[in-house]
Order: sequence, then C-alpha cells, then structure tokens
Amino acid sequence: MIGPVELFVDLERHRRGPLRQRLEREVREAVQVGRLLPGTALPSTRALSAQLGVSRGVVVEAYAQLVAEGYLRSRQGAATVVAALAAGRAEHDGPRRRSAPPAAPRYDFRPGVPDLSAFPRAAWLAAGARSLRALPDARLGYGDERGSIELREALSAYLGRARGVVADPDLLLISGGTRQALGLVWGVLRDAGTRRVAVEDPGWAAQRETALDAGLQIVPVAVDERGLLAGKLATLDVDAVVLTPAHQFPTGAVLAPERRAALLEWARGRDAFVVEDDYDAEYRYDRGPVGALQGMAPERVIYAGSTSKTLAPALRLGWLLLPPALAGAAARRRRQADRGEPLLAQLALADLISSGEFDRHLRRTRRRYRARRDALVAAVAAELRGARVEGVAAGLHAVVRLPATADEAASVRTAGERGIALEGLSSFGRAGPPALVLGYANAPEATIARGVAELAAAIRPR
Repeated sequence: MIGPVELFVDLERHRRGPLRQRLEREVREAVQVGRLLPGTALPSTRALSAQLGVSRGVVVEAYAQLVAEGYLRSRQGAATVVAALAAGRAEHDGPRRRSAPPAAPRYDFRPGVPDLSAFPRAAWLAAGARSLRALPDARLGYGDERGSIELREALSAYLGRARGVVADPDLLLISGGTRQALGLVWGVLRDAGTRRVAVEDPGWAAQRETALDAGLQIVPVAVDERGLLAGKLATLDVDAVVLTPAHQFPTGAVLAPERRAALLEWARGRDAFVVEDDYDAEYRYDRGPVGALQGMAPERVIYAGSTSKTLAPALRLGWLLLPPALAGAAARRRRQADRGEPLLAQLALADLISSGEFDRHLRRTRRRYRARRDALVAAVAAELRGARVEGVAAGLHAVVRLPATADEAASVRTAGERGIALEGLSSFGRAGPPALVLGYANAPEATIARGVAELAAAIRPR
C-alpha cells in the first residue's frame, strides 16, 4: 500500500471555469510536459481534496475524467497513477519515458571493471546497519570535509599493514573516487606553482584530462616492460609526475626497483611531487604485492586509492594521503567545493575494514580473478595463434599482443560487431605494435574460452 504522497497543483493559475476543470487542466498539463511521468502515484482523492481545500467530489470527478481520457489509470484498492500511454499524448517536447539501458555485451572484456556480482551485499548491509545504529543524531549534520574520522582511522591502519604506507589519519582525505581526487590534487599543486606534469604514455586518460582541466600542461613519458622511464624525468621541465607503479595501466608493468629509486631521487632533488595512483595493488597472483612508493618518501608522494576495483565503482569512494605541506590546502579546497562525501557510506566502509570483512572479500576475489586470468591465458594460447599475453600476473586485465600483421583498430571494431567488448592498446596513448587490453574480472570463468574463440574468429583474416 502506497502511503500519502504530495502533488503540486496551482488552481490559481487557471482562474476561469469550475474547480473540477481547473484541476483537470493542471494535472493534464503536468502529464503532457513530463512533470508527471508514467507510473507516478497520485494522492488519494481524500488527501488531495484536503490539500487543496476543495470538496472530495471535485477531485473524484477530475480523476474520473482524466482516467476516461487515458491520462490516469485507476484500480480498486490501489493508488491512481499516471497511465503508461499518457506520454504519447504530450503536446510539448518534454521527457517521455525512461531511457533504456545500453545492451550488455555478449562477452565483457572491458578493462578496469571488477566482478560486480561479487560485491559483499550481506556484509555491506550489516556494516551499514551497525554503524547507523551507533551514530549519534549530532553526526547527521555537516561533518569534517576530510571525511569521517572512523574511515580515516580504519584506512590508516589498513594501508599501513597492507600497502606499507605511512598513514596519519589527519593527512587522509576521502574523495568520490580517484578521478575526483586527481582533480583536487592538480588544483592544489597548481596553486603551489606547478605548471607541467609528466604522465604515463600509454596511460589512464583521466590522468591527462584532469590535469588539462586544471590548466596544467602534460608531458607524456614512455612506459616499457619495467614501467615508467623514470630516468627521462631529469631531462624534462616538469614539476610533478603521476603514475600507476604497482600495476601500470594499461600495460600491466610493475615499476622496477631501480626506477622507483630514481623517481624518488628526482622528486627530492627537483622539489617535485609524485602522484601515486595505487591502481590494482591489491591483486598480485605470482608473488606478494610490491609496497607503495609513499612508504619510501611520504613527504614527496601524494597517494591515491579507491574502492572502485576492490568493491564496486558505484560506491564512489576513494582517498588521498597527502604530504603535510599539502594537506591543509587540500582540505580547504574540498571544503569550498562540496564539504565531502556522504557520511553513511563512509561509516559502512570503515566498519567493513575494521571488522575484517574487507580482507575476507579481497581473499575471495583474488582466488576468483586468478582463476579467470589463468583461463584467459590458456584461451589466448589455444585460440589466438601468434598472440601472447604481456604484463605480470596481477590486476583485473591483461594486454594481448597481436601478430605484427594484425590490424588493431579493425580487430576492435569487428569484435564489437560480434558483441565482444574490449579496448585496443593504442586508445590509451602512443601507437605501437597491435595489442588488445582484455579485462577478465567481470567475465564469468565459464565464458572466457568461448569469448576468446569468438574474438579469434572476429580478427582472423578472411
């Protein structure tokens, strides 16, 4: 049963004619211009008559006329609703119907997407319920723009033990994901005098886009099988560098130890900052994960992470761990922007981490993703002659290097026509030998071999 609902009606707008006709015109126009969408429940005749200060009979007769005209639908014992076909009667160009979601691909090899079915719904609901029950009423007001102290403390403990960072809760700032965090970082660095930023090439487009949006110049730096060519930074006039050292996106390389050392030596000597996007760091399958750069130089490294790959992109929760010299400016900029992320989701995540459920979720998904990566490697070997998988055994995607004679753009296009969603390596930066970037985390293991077989048929020369 639907409870009392409200409906905006201005009978004074139509002063001529009986009240019933004025009410009919108001509701009819609201449907026609799209203010009342199909399926919207209207107030009961008793409730609307009380709201408008008219007799119930006026509302009963108006509703009956609109039902007869096809604008409303009424059923005994149920609310009167806007009819599904009412949108077709519109006289204006207002909204008509809900947009259909895009069709799901037959085989989903898009990179950067975790297994969305693995989201720990029960644990998340329990965490949210526990944190909400314990929340004092006063905490429902405006809070700390840096984020809830519960989440900042839980993240400090987790990042310290799992990623080797030096994490002071007062230096953490909760963001709406890594992209938003990067935009905040560029604004802070620009105000501090940064003008040119080195970015990985190929690399994540958001690194470039957010820097350009902040008015900074970008300087591409090549990546090879050992990560960013850090030695080149000394020859470039840049004030900062952004990179994904744990598992480079998209090549899958891990920044080599000597390059990590060279990068941090450059930052100290140049008085520059390193922005570390700790992408895919939780998922390494052939050995233990490499620690974060931030733990080696917390005064020089701005550390960014999020839940988009570990839990789900829909959460829109990320974090920045800032050097002391930048933390205050970042908090002020965040306060001026929007006062921070929604509190209740932060508290649920804090509980998930503190209770150990987050670690248990990571262990489950590591096993699942490793099996899916193994299935992908085996399928490529069996179906794609002349192709090879590159990058370390880690993360949610793999680069598949095609034979030199293959046409990357045509392969991506033909695969899309067959319902296979994937990316070409050249879409992330500089052109090179043909290669595909295949995500496997959101592809059920049983479908991977079939999907790669379809892909092989799609790109096989005719």
